Amino acid sequence: MTFFRLLIPLFLLSVSLFAYPDYSLSVKEKKIYPMGAKIYAKKCQKINLENFKTYNELHKKIQQNRLCGTLSKKHAEALSLYLWDSKKNVHQEKYYEKLVVTKKDKCPVCGMFLYKYPRWVARIKYAKRDVSFDGIKDMMKYYFEHKKGIKVLLVQEYYTQKTINAKKAYFVLGSDVYGPMGNELIAFKDKNSAKKFFLDHKGKKILRFDEITENDVYKLDE
Repeated sequence: MTFFRLLIPLFLLSVSLFAYPDYSLSVKEKKIYPMGAKIYAKKCQKINLENFKTYNELHKKIQQNRLCGTLSKKHAEALSLYLWDSKKNVHQEKYYEKLVVTKKDKCPVCGMFLYKYPRWVARIKYAKRDVSFDGIKDMMKYYFEHKKGIKVLLVQEYYTQKTINAKKAYFVLGSDVYGPMGNELIAFKDKNSAKKFFLDHKGKKILRFDEITENDVYKLDE
């Protein structure tokens, strides 16, 4: 009987070995998801997530089959969480990695070095390349001339600095908050945040992405 009593905790341990980790959303967004995103981009071939019904299955397969090479326990967990939560859309709000640039990156519209103004960086991801900008205004100027092959347009929300999909965002124009190139389009993930900023900072317009015209963008330079 003693032998079987010892087997019970061992069995429970094996069942819970790959259990979904209980981290706060804040910890995931600040530390775990960015780590997982980097590992996936650098070490993994495409993983078809439709083949996995649970987080446990995905995590176990990544480790046992070395789908991304040999990973430490910490890295395997970060990768699994990133893939399961963001790629499988467990959370309603899709996660996008932080927009990081190097000291060599320049805005193709104005030529400004981007690393000096990290909170204003915006990016267009094309099928075969990424193009980064010193602000949403310059991104939109480029967008109107180079629409072919775009996968997603990414901007940073003003209050939280989270990376969000530009096509789902709300933008305040004509406020008293200036970016590296003067008057800017300021991005928000929801209408309430945009309204608050609009009232606090003397905005002139609140627009959705598809409502922004070339005239709106170039008027910001006047």
